[in-house]
Amino acid sequence: MKISKKKTKNLIDQASILSKALPFMQRYSGKNITIKFGGAVMGDLNLSTSFAKDIVLLKQVGINPVVVHGGGPKIKKMLDKLNVKSNFINGLRVTDKETMNIVEMVLSGSINKEIVMEINKEGGRAIGLSGKDALLAETKKIKINKSVNKVNDLGFVGEPKKINEDLLIWFLKSHFIPVISPIGFDKNHDTFNINADTMSGHVASSISSERLILLTDVDGVLDKKGNLLTEISLNQIRKLIKNGTVSGGMIPKIETCINAVTNGVKAAVILNGNLPHAILLEIFTESGVGTLITK
Repeated sequence: MKISKKKTKNLIDQASILSKALPFMQRYSGKNITIKFGGAVMGDLNLSTSFAKDIVLLKQVGINPVVVHGGGPKIKKMLDKLNVKSNFINGLRVTDKETMNIVEMVLSGSINKEIVMEINKEGGRAIGLSGKDALLAETKKIKINKSVNKVNDLGFVGEPKKINEDLLIWFLKSHFIPVISPIGFDKNHDTFNINADTMSGHVASSISSERLILLTDVDGVLDKKGNLLTEISLNQIRKLIKNGTVSGGMIPKIETCINAVTNGVKAAVILNGNLPHAILLEIFTESGVGTLITK
């Protein structure tokens, strides 16, 4: 069978791409990468499949991915279906006992298993966890100051106090890929809802990740003219917050990145998860496709 010149060229182009990726595979081999998966990306079947393939490929070439996922849109849909009212304070869902049960059901019982099976379908060996499994995420309650003498009670909403890194390291040394839902527990063993960005930052720090990657619905951090800032330091990002360049919903993500980089993560990246194979483009190319945040 004779191969056409056009097909030969396509095969050479594919081989060239793999060859160019080799130095980056070597750079990240044996390293831990924590990836927060959420937002609109989760609702797109093609993007979810692309994400799963990327995760399997990372593990295949010797990189250790850990996935932390959110699920706000699906939680809202279920709460609406059950006629459970919900409101937010500073971007955090006020979570009473009834709401917490529904949040846990959606995150750990539905979304987590969907992501696990998508990765397994592509040849990976993903295993689903919540912060309650093997006491993975001991949590402390979040309180927001309303005034000097008043505090907004968010209910069962917390942030990680301690991550069981021994469990994660055990998984990372194996063939398994941990997929974590942002549910935690406190000293009384009550269940708590954790913001997925916050959870991913603490997980990344606990295992000294080479990268924390936050998949979002925007290209990354933009300057006042709308241009992508491809790399910024902690000092620069604080100035961007102060002068109003970074504002709104980007601030919590930036704060997660700052805390992670300050606490053992080599660098954090904010990038657009709507871009197919965004993770591979970020890790296996020189320039990347998002905003890299370093010390």
